[in-house]
Amino acid sequence: MATIEEIKMVLRDTLQLGDRASTFDASTPLFGSLPELDSMAVVALITAIEERFDLIVEDDEITAEVFETVGSLSDFVERKLAS
Repeated sequence: MATIEEIKMVLRDTLQLGDRASTFDASTPLFGSLPELDSMAVVALITAIEERFDLIVEDDEITAEVFETVGSLSDFVERKLAS
């Protein structure tokens, strides 16, 4: 499964977005655009991504740019998996 599709599933499950997540693409804005994605939800989302992809997200890697769009979040995870 493509990373972006897995990210959409993590977003759906963590933020309880239901079918809305299926309409997301790489350019879909996240932080600041999804009311469900507040600062507490970011923590839950990071935990879910760490568990799903078996990686560790360091505190200094958590930036607004990473959570800007579905695509930027997917790209971040792909970079983490490649390193």
